[in-house]
Amino acid sequence: MALRNGLLIHGPTSWAAAARDEKGGIQVASGRKPVLAPGLAGRAPLLRGPLRLAEAFLLIPLVRIRLRVARLPFEDVRVLGAMVIASSVGRALRQGKSSAGRELVQAALGLTPALVALGDRNLAAYHGVEHKAIGAYEAGSDDPASATKEHERCGSNLVAPMLILSAAGQLMLDRALEEPGPIARAAVGVASTSLAAELFAWSERNPDTTAAKAFHRPGHEIQRLVATKEPTPEQLEVGVAALREILRVEQEAEGSPS
Repeated sequence: MALRNGLLIHGPTSWAAAARDEKGGIQVASGRKPVLAPGLAGRAPLLRGPLRLAEAFLLIPLVRIRLRVARLPFEDVRVLGAMVIASSVGRALRQGKSSAGRELVQAALGLTPALVALGDRNLAAYHGVEHKAIGAYEAGSDDPASATKEHERCGSNLVAPMLILSAAGQLMLDRALEEPGPIARAAVGVASTSLAAELFAWSERNPDTTAAKAFHRPGHEIQRLVATKEPTPEQLEVGVAALREILRVEQEAEGSPS
């Protein structure tokens, strides 16, 4: 996860983050990740996606407490304003007659805060740092500058399927129920996330298939055009610090008794 002034990296059991402070120094923190339903998170289809997402959200305040200098993507009045406007417009659209186009617009409104956040070049550059640091490590290289700023496992690959599945699900819900309540709509949202996550996992297991390449294409273009920028050497330095820390704590976790 890109921060406004650094990078948060998830490992199998732990997290690590690095951020540059106002004096120009790099501060680092790490810890164990919160785990929900450990018996289900890695094995249960349709449940593992939402569980992993919930764990990621639970981690955010922990990171903010442990690394005080870190600045989260939504710590900006413009992003908060976009959240309020998107929510208000979405509620207004719910008052009209449901249609495929209306549902797509409502689903796309959820992306507005993220797009506003990525208008900050530093955030988009640190997103590029994330991909380059991890991509270089996976390729066995010590030079993250040589890696591409796009990565095949980026969460942007979930955007298109989630938009389509969410719009289709809400449209079917409106056809099935006269006045769907918030619980029913939330259930459809969770189901859309679950299906998108399963499609993502399938594409990772079958990367050379035509379907997997088609699945990744929209996300790759989102990264290339909007979500990532080429980072500076100073920003890459922060990414390397975060990567070294996650490798250190994961190695310690492997060596510690269970």
